Amino acid sequence: MTAAGYVHGYSDYEARRLGDQADTLAALLHAGTAYPAGSRVLEVGCGVGAQTVHLVAAGPGAHIVAVDVSADSLAQARARVAALAAPGAERRVEWCHADLHDLPFGAESFDHLFVCFVLEHLPDPCGALAGLRRVLRPGGTITVIEGDHGSAFFHPDSAHARAAIGCQVRLQSAAGGDALLGRRLQPLLADAGYHDVMVGPRTVYADRTRPALVDGFTRNTFIAMIESVRDEALAAGLTTPADWDRGIADLRRTADDGGTFSYTFFKAVAVNPPRP
Repeated sequence: MTAAGYVHGYSDYEARRLGDQADTLAALLHAGTAYPAGSRVLEVGCGVGAQTVHLVAAGPGAHIVAVDVSADSLAQARARVAALAAPGAERRVEWCHADLHDLPFGAESFDHLFVCFVLEHLPDPCGALAGLRRVLRPGGTITVIEGDHGSAFFHPDSAHARAAIGCQVRLQSAAGGDALLGRRLQPLLADAGYHDVMVGPRTVYADRTRPALVDGFTRNTFIAMIESVRDEALAAGLTTPADWDRGIADLRRTADDGGTFSYTFFKAVAVNPPRP
């Protein structure tokens, strides 16, 4: 993936959004993921380190190599881990500036791979998954987490809000990605040659009784993500200013008293089979 392929951009606003998302959803998305002491783990597309912090916390004895195509993101990731992880934890993370399609590692270098919110931005996610098998030892595991914007359900329902979400989906598709990729994880991993593919939904639901999720996910993660593509949606002629503003206003109502919001992530774990 090139830096230009990341439809959400590399602003400070986006870095904060990614941090809010990771911290709010850590218990939901990282449950069941804890790498054993002594294992080598490659985090593919670590970005600003939003997920790296939680990988370090869950596997205090694992050695993590975090790779990203953006040097600026890697610098932010290093600073984030140093600031938020346990003292000394940053020494167990190795940072690598590289494209996931051309990784500078030998064959079978890692025991586990962790790929979160990366495949959705790639024009050929199956090819990327197949290529990653080279650096994963036989019997090693890959964990993949992706969202699916088609899983967003909310009250009050609104055609304008759905149209605003649709703008983001269309823009991501035009950039070569797929904001609906979560539903495809099982066939993607199977077609890429992995075995024992297990996929499970991880659904987040927020209403007034869960204020941390309303703020951390509905407002600061999902709505913030949709809001960020306003200029691109207007420039592409996908909407009008009036329709866009109506859609965002309706989305915000789902975070008010009486509103509800639900979204499903998909988490897959698969095994790299023995070499033929």
